[in-house]
Amino acid sequence: MAIDKIMDPNVVANAYSNTSNIASKPGIASDDEMSFSDFLEVKGRESIDTLKESEKMSGKAVTGDADLTDVVEAVTAAELTLQTVVAVRDRLISAYQEIMRMPI
Repeated sequence: MAIDKIMDPNVVANAYSNTSNIASKPGIASDDEMSFSDFLEVKGRESIDTLKESEKMSGKAVTGDADLTDVVEAVTAAELTLQTVVAVRDRLISAYQEIMRMPI
């Protein structure tokens, strides 16, 4: 499945606009440029937090402590996050394989 078919253009635009605020978060270098590894670390932590929140909401749904709308939103966010992480992983692996095939 192609990434273009998964991603909603509005989600992509919002994600792009949010990247300008990442450098102001704690634990990130304060200069104007952020390293790629810092970016991946921040996004990885955010992804894990999203998945953990979805698990909590699912647990609350089982016990009847959560509103169905909140559960659906959390599960949908977790699904989108997982799809994005898998797509990024696939692209990184593809780029690595392409680099390894380059003649030296």
